[in-house]
Amino acid sequence: MNLDWVGNMVKTQIKFGTSGWRAIIADEFTLANARRAVTGIARYVVSQKATGAKIVVGRDPRFLGETLVALASDILSAHGIAPLAIAEPAPTPAIAYAVTCAGADGAINFTASHNPPEYQGIKFSTPDGAPALPHMTKAIEAAIVAFDADGVTPARTSSSPQTQALDAKPQFLARLKEIVDFAAIKKSGLKVAFDPLWGAARGYSDVLLRDAGIECATVHDVRDVLFGGHAPEPDDHLLNDLRAAMKATDAGIGIATDGDADRFGIVDEDGTFLQPNYVIALLFDYLVESRGWKNGVAKSVATTNLINALAAHHGVELHETPVGFKYIGELIMQDKIAIGGEESAGLTIRNHVPEKDGVIAGLLCCEMVAVRGKSMGAQLKELFNQVGSYYPARDNFRLTPEVKDAFTKKLAAPPAQFAGQKVTEVVTKDGLKLVLADTSWVCYRLSGTEPVVRIYSEAPSLAAQAKVAEAAKQWIFE
Repeated sequence: MNLDWVGNMVKTQIKFGTSGWRAIIADEFTLANARRAVTGIARYVVSQKATGAKIVVGRDPRFLGETLVALASDILSAHGIAPLAIAEPAPTPAIAYAVTCAGADGAINFTASHNPPEYQGIKFSTPDGAPALPHMTKAIEAAIVAFDADGVTPARTSSSPQTQALDAKPQFLARLKEIVDFAAIKKSGLKVAFDPLWGAARGYSDVLLRDAGIECATVHDVRDVLFGGHAPEPDDHLLNDLRAAMKATDAGIGIATDGDADRFGIVDEDGTFLQPNYVIALLFDYLVESRGWKNGVAKSVATTNLINALAAHHGVELHETPVGFKYIGELIMQDKIAIGGEESAGLTIRNHVPEKDGVIAGLLCCEMVAVRGKSMGAQLKELFNQVGSYYPARDNFRLTPEVKDAFTKKLAAPPAQFAGQKVTEVVTKDGLKLVLADTSWVCYRLSGTEPVVRIYSEAPSLAAQAKVAEAAKQWIFE
């Protein structure tokens, strides 16, 4: 447990990572710590806008969500900030869109995204609906420390701004209708199966499809704060119920979202799970074809180089960012990219929210399959024929303190040879990425919160990928 002594009391050190602060309920995530975090956010907002500020407050369906929204609303009001409270669970992208529609000064979102059910979290978004950038979260962390020191808690009075109710759903659904070609999906006769994994997207993707006359079967369409007893993560091994629904209804595609609907999972017509890497690449290619968008594409340093090859193929500028969707969000707001994505199943597109959106990802995949009249797998084979084959993988390894210290030093001295090949490029914008002579690559990223190293690797064949992945593991412990 990461702790910081304050006076005679032990205080949890609240640190905002790439997607906010997350912790285990009743361990580090307590109502007292939630108050500290929200107070830090309130102080930061007031430092940016002394009067007239308003903040959207939302949540996913996790335990304590309603209580936390009420708590945050009271704290914001006491600081002179008008809370715009969303009563029902809402997808993170819907909350992001609500910020811009309401002209708010940001959002507090109580969500632990795809983490297991025992977790809860707080995420802060900017007036653009984008994830807060590092300099903002550092200022919030400093404000929490200042609150711990002075303990000043203003009282809510009759003159404090009143909490206003906000429904994020209608405006977000209306926006999705403007983006996705539902008529083309209906015309194709494509049937869809949808799995919100008991999460915030319940009543979003499937409602839009059915309203357009498209047959859609839904599983896990009830609130369950335990998410079926596992993490609400739309990953291969957790989508068997979706596959069963596809088989029962003869659906041509299965789409899924995580707990707060910022991540996606796609199952092809034959039951094959499509790696997020491939989904991002396919949608990039499709948006160039269907929308004519060639202003740019963004991907994190750990995401497939199939996107690099497609960018060169289409003559589109490539932006490679550190891991963290806030960097892609910045490019969306500047209209520098048509699509941006990360291998961890997050993407968004041009003229949309600068935040991960698992809802739009799944719906656009439905449109792409309908318009092209081909399965996702068939489309991927065509991409490989056009620009070459790419086989990505990811592994996590826990390290002892001694091994972590030694490996950290190794990262500062990249090798000239790796896996029997010459290292042709060294990328250090996030961790260490080594590009090899045959276009294979490996990327190491140390976790900032636990003794874990994440290894991303990719190669032009499965055999080469296995070799690179094994060499990547061995290099840690050499």
